[in-house]
Amino acid sequence: MVKYCGYLVSDSWLKQRALDVGHPPAKTPEDTSNMILLGSRDVMARTGVLPYTSFRRVKTPKGKYFWCIAFACNDPWEQLPTNVPPEEKYKALKEALGREGPPRWYRAI
Repeated sequence: MVKYCGYLVSDSWLKQRALDVGHPPAKTPEDTSNMILLGSRDVMARTGVLPYTSFRRVKTPKGKYFWCIAFACNDPWEQLPTNVPPEEKYKALKEALGREGPPRWYRAI
């Protein structure tokens, strides 16, 4: 089972982020997908984690689906580290998302 280590981000948070940086409101499902991608890229770039993270869909232990900004993965084909990075690598993203603690592991979907 593939797992990713990172921070969870909801569709609504990402869409709001896209609106905050000037993307027009979504009118089609394609617009919604573009907003989610723009929101993720924006927060990853502004916090400096874009070069060494991946944006993946995951499932929580309670069965809910979220996006994950992942720093590590247990699958070597993903070309991510297999261990949680040191705090200086994720601190800016953690603060931007308003999270506490290190990134956590979640099952890929």
